[in-house]
Amino acid sequence: MGISSDNVHGLVLAVSSSVFIGSSFIIKKKGLKKAGTTGTRAGSGGYSYLSEPWWWAGMLTMIVGEIANFAAYAYAPAILVTPLGALSIIFSAVLAHFILEEKLHIFGVLGCVLCVVGSTTIVLHAPQERNIHSVKEVWQLATEPGFIVYACIVVILAAVLMFWYVPRYGQTHMVVYIGICSLMGSLTVMSVKALGIGLKLTFSGMNQFIYFQTWFFTVVVAVCCLLQINYLNKALDTFNTAVVSPVYYVMFTSLTILASMIMFKDWDSQNASQIATELCGFVTILSGTFLLHKTKDMGNITLMEPPVFSSPSHRSSDSG
Repeated sequence: MGISSDNVHGLVLAVSSSVFIGSSFIIKKKGLKKAGTTGTRAGSGGYSYLSEPWWWAGMLTMIVGEIANFAAYAYAPAILVTPLGALSIIFSAVLAHFILEEKLHIFGVLGCVLCVVGSTTIVLHAPQERNIHSVKEVWQLATEPGFIVYACIVVILAAVLMFWYVPRYGQTHMVVYIGICSLMGSLTVMSVKALGIGLKLTFSGMNQFIYFQTWFFTVVVAVCCLLQINYLNKALDTFNTAVVSPVYYVMFTSLTILASMIMFKDWDSQNASQIATELCGFVTILSGTFLLHKTKDMGNITLMEPPVFSSPSHRSSDSG
């Protein structure tokens, strides 16, 4: 079966998005490192990076990547676009190796591979989303009990992480910062979908910005994005970029798929084989994430110099 022109456009946009987003991790990390030499580091609660041009260049690169990713969903189905987000991990890791001189141990590389394979497995077997034709239709789905419970759990977990775990474990446990970003990201994607539908309908002549629901989703996108940016900066400034990138991708993708399944009730179309495959994907992700955590510092360990042994003649002369 041939590939449609829309799918080709979506493929090009998705790959471009991965290149831009993968590069943004490295550029922002470079800016954070420079800012940390002249002011309080982001990992310690500082915001000196806001005056660093490299950080803003990274932000601009990420914005371009996100716009390309958003546009890709307008042309191609999510089952094609979402797995390509894994390319940003590979691109980021390669750039980190050459530019930031951050090394991954062989087990860290294996962890990345497991994470990508697990995420791709889940995405490829995730159910198709239903077609949405108005912002009000998204609002009806978002205000049903199931998704309201999910949203409340996400907000509570994020608040607990921000106010209890960040001050105590933020500097030592990467999952704290990444967890906040991923939880907020799952709500961001649901709101972005609603906002994208609103923009598409508005450009076609049906103004959706006369409804308060559209503005509500806009505010949710803005707030969640600001929180994601703040804690992603802390994670990048504190931990190895080559580890932050895949773990963030894995958690974000998993929670986004879960939020989508709850909101759009797509599990009704799943059979036992598909559900079993998705569970295998989750196990693979957990294995890769565990391996990444256990080996995250191995690449930074420098080998000790070998001991210098004296020759037998020196030992005999010394004893004499």
